Amino acid sequence: MTTSSFTLISRHRGLALVLLAFATVFVFTPDLLAQATDAAADGEAPAPKSWFVKWVADGGVFMTPLALCSVLTVTFTVLCLMTLSKGKFVPKVLKLQLLDLMHQCRVRSAIETSAQSPTFLGRMMTVALPHFDATKADTLGRDEVESAMADFATSEIRPYQKWVGYFSVLAQIAPMLGLFGTVVGMVGAFETLAITGGAEPSKLAGDISVALLTTFAGLFVAIPSLALFYVFKNRLNDLVAETIAAGTELVDACVHSAHGEAKAAKIPEGIAL
Repeated sequence: MTTSSFTLISRHRGLALVLLAFATVFVFTPDLLAQATDAAADGEAPAPKSWFVKWVADGGVFMTPLALCSVLTVTFTVLCLMTLSKGKFVPKVLKLQLLDLMHQCRVRSAIETSAQSPTFLGRMMTVALPHFDATKADTLGRDEVESAMADFATSEIRPYQKWVGYFSVLAQIAPMLGLFGTVVGMVGAFETLAITGGAEPSKLAGDISVALLTTFAGLFVAIPSLALFYVFKNRLNDLVAETIAAGTELVDACVHSAHGEAKAAKIPEGIAL
């Protein structure tokens, strides 16, 4: 599997999850709001409502985008849990296979083995290992190999950074939506005071509910999103660093074996002459 095809598959998987999140919100939110108003429309005593339905109804229109932010947070969490795993970046089995081949200076075989793995390590070594050069007796082109690994990591980490970065966006948008709802609710409360000329709690309850519930909902989404942003950001950095360290270990194994006394006469397999 090539790097471009792997990136395309990851992008399509992420878009599918995002579309599922949008569908979830727009299918279920209207139903919840309808449940909250059906009893009043029928002219009968309203049936007891769950706290969730009541809060969505009392929070007003701002609860819909906040619900969307909440669903997106869950969606991106699932996506990151699926992709940011050690098995996707530097699987132990692949590392041991490549390490054994590199100790034997079988560079061509290592390239073929790497090309069969869609993991980050496999794709990185597929790109980097062809830069070995037997004409450079001292280094065997080690600098070029490590430079290729660094370039690959810099390029391929961007899609992962994009998905992790959405947590930061949600952590900033959600409290702003909550604050917007708070302002609208307080404006409505003061308008009620101006119209009625009094401060009856029953007349202010609706607007105050909008103000408080949207603030609560905004923080409810923003706090976990901010925490998840740093958790997955650090996780991504650790995985990439571990993968590069594994690649460096593989390069060292080949160079040291080629220069060792017991294998001084061995020419690494597949190195360009």
